[in-house]
Amino acid sequence: MPSLLVIDDDRLVCALTRKSLGSIADVETAATAAEGLEKLRAGDFDAVLLDIQLPDQNGLAVYCEIREHDRRIPVIFMTIEAASNTAIEAMQLGAFDYIAKPLAVDPLRDLVEKAIEQRQISSVPVAISADDENSDTSAELFIGRSPAMLDVFKAIGKVAKQDVPILVRGESGTGKELVARALYQYSRRSDEIFLAVNCAALPDNLLESELFGHEKGAFTGAESRRIGKFEQCNGGTLFLDEIGDMAPSVQAKVLRVLQDQRFERVGGNKELKTDVRIIAATNRPLERMVEDGDYREDLLYRLNGVTIELPPLRDRLSDVPSLIQFFLSRAKREFSKPDLEGLSPDAVDLLTAYDWPGNVRQLRAVIRRCVLDTVMPVITPDGLPREVTGVTARNRATTATQAAVAGAGLPVLVRELLDKGSTNLYAEATQYMERYVIAEVLRETNGNQSQAAEILGITRGKLRDRITSFRIVLKNDVEVEAGA
Repeated sequence: MPSLLVIDDDRLVCALTRKSLGSIADVETAATAAEGLEKLRAGDFDAVLLDIQLPDQNGLAVYCEIREHDRRIPVIFMTIEAASNTAIEAMQLGAFDYIAKPLAVDPLRDLVEKAIEQRQISSVPVAISADDENSDTSAELFIGRSPAMLDVFKAIGKVAKQDVPILVRGESGTGKELVARALYQYSRRSDEIFLAVNCAALPDNLLESELFGHEKGAFTGAESRRIGKFEQCNGGTLFLDEIGDMAPSVQAKVLRVLQDQRFERVGGNKELKTDVRIIAATNRPLERMVEDGDYREDLLYRLNGVTIELPPLRDRLSDVPSLIQFFLSRAKREFSKPDLEGLSPDAVDLLTAYDWPGNVRQLRAVIRRCVLDTVMPVITPDGLPREVTGVTARNRATTATQAAVAGAGLPVLVRELLDKGSTNLYAEATQYMERYVIAEVLRETNGNQSQAAEILGITRGKLRDRITSFRIVLKNDVEVEAGA
């Protein structure tokens, strides 16, 4: 049975924890910091309940000593006021959680169970380490060995030194700007300037001025001459992101630059020459836009001479573990989490099974959020956002046992019970409904009992009892044993 150490000089608290938590853990108590630390060093505990105000030492100082002894032990602070500055400081130091006094039995039990579970999971070797000696690499795009990405690398190598316009296509978040920077880095213009403009981020009139510049008095607010990006980037590389969002009037001027390397400032009559390599990117269907009259066909042809297609992350899921390690090690340094060891195998399985609609950008955001939120050395499924754990569960095929639970449905069940002359219909129908609802919520949370209990509005202990009584099996998918 797991073991819990309670350090508190309040006898009532010690008695309450022994009585309420004795069924889930062996509870040891200590009335002083010195006694608690002595027991901690002599024993093997899965979690610690620590009072902030102790007679011989401040709880925060005791916490620091516990961390020095074993950084994996989750420590739950107990405090008179949950919103106190001391409690906030405890969380900043890396405490597992805190709970307000007087203690409420059900929340206390749930919190201790969760801490013990995290301790046990943290003892499992990590599947992906947060330490990566290659994490200083500058471009996450080049992390991956899937065939789709190898094709991208080959394409970059073939055209980087060729002074031709290039169109990079792919869904949002796949890393199109990284491809543009790689093309620039390996080009003959790598010593010259590189500028990027997001065409979707500027109104049409401002975009035209941003690209081509304007003369003084060209429009209201033009109080002086402005040099545009084509002029600034002479001799270098200009990356036009989201080029499918460019207005037709701007499209015509960009086409002229591509053809003749000539343009005029807004409000000007003088023709200017430039020498700019253009790399464009879009996630929009330009061919369909041409058919609809929203995009110039001649501009598409000029841009589409060399096209690099970036695959969505769902088409190269084999690259996800390498990307996770890269983002994990970066976030570990950025958020100063020296004790972070990595991701548990279950967490990695969930991340590699998810289809990532937001692509690499979404994966990076998820890993950063997990690292920021975790207070344990190992990130477990509990630390993953619900869109990752939930969608994975929903995407799984319905099993035969799930069909057995859902069965013919409640109306048919009630009819069958009536035909059999049941004298306990209400209880049997209610049990059917409860079993079905619990099984469905567990599937939604991928078997995560903490999340399921929160959604159901019951304690985790009560959920565990129902799982046992309804013979719900938590395997790769949630199953209900036949005859349950």
